[in-house]
Amino acid sequence: MTSQHVVGRFIDVQGGRVYAHVREGDGPALIFLHYWGGSRRTWVPVLERLAPGQGFVAYDQRGWGDSAGVPGPHDLEQLADDAQRVIDALGCSRHVLVGHSMGGKVAQMLAARRPEGLAGVVLVAPAPPAPAGVTEQVQEAVSHAYDNEEAVLRSIDLMLTHGGLSPELRRQVVEDSLRGDDQARLAWPRRGLVQDVSAGIGAIDVPVLVLAGSHDKVDPPAVLADHLLPLIPTASLTVLEDTGHLSPLEVPDQVATHIGAFVARL
Repeated sequence: MTSQHVVGRFIDVQGGRVYAHVREGDGPALIFLHYWGGSRRTWVPVLERLAPGQGFVAYDQRGWGDSAGVPGPHDLEQLADDAQRVIDALGCSRHVLVGHSMGGKVAQMLAARRPEGLAGVVLVAPAPPAPAGVTEQVQEAVSHAYDNEEAVLRSIDLMLTHGGLSPELRRQVVEDSLRGDDQARLAWPRRGLVQDVSAGIGAIDVPVLVLAGSHDKVDPPAVLADHLLPLIPTASLTVLEDTGHLSPLEVPDQVATHIGAFVARL
């Protein structure tokens, strides 16, 4: 991924502008939605491994990264609206949603609307459409996961990763987690995590690839097999080897390979 191919730009959404990296290319454009606590940077190791001609947009969702100043609401409906605005602004006639964790739940919600031009969906360690085993204690713990650097590092080691990350990527995760807007940081554990969006997702009628991390403690393969796959008739599950929840950072080769193969089949 060389700089002359990737263009940074701001895209208008309700109440502000989100920051995106865009590469024009062939086939359906890939629309990358990052996890709660992440940013467009979360996808860089995957983007670098895509076919050179593959078009994409990776943007900082409202409240995160260089979009941290965009005011709320930060609920799933607003994030899905934002994604649609990004797609419309870029004129993506055919596109594939690629959502990680929280971004995966946003992608499910948007895909359920059956937007024009949607060709497929890739859900990477997605949050299931309805909360599975999320107690008030879990919500409380998650809401403090990014309180400070020490808390973020503890989250990385205990919950988010399996094989560990390079020092550079650990630093990036800490920076992204702490940079988020306070409201955005609380919106997910307090509301998005427990919101039930399962009623609509049976309407998704495009191919859906679910990529689950073999050692994911947040959204394990068994939970996704039980609580996501039965609800989407077009979905299939693939397990990524030797990774926890942050598979775009831990095993970008696997993630990029599966995305590329999925797009080639569309």
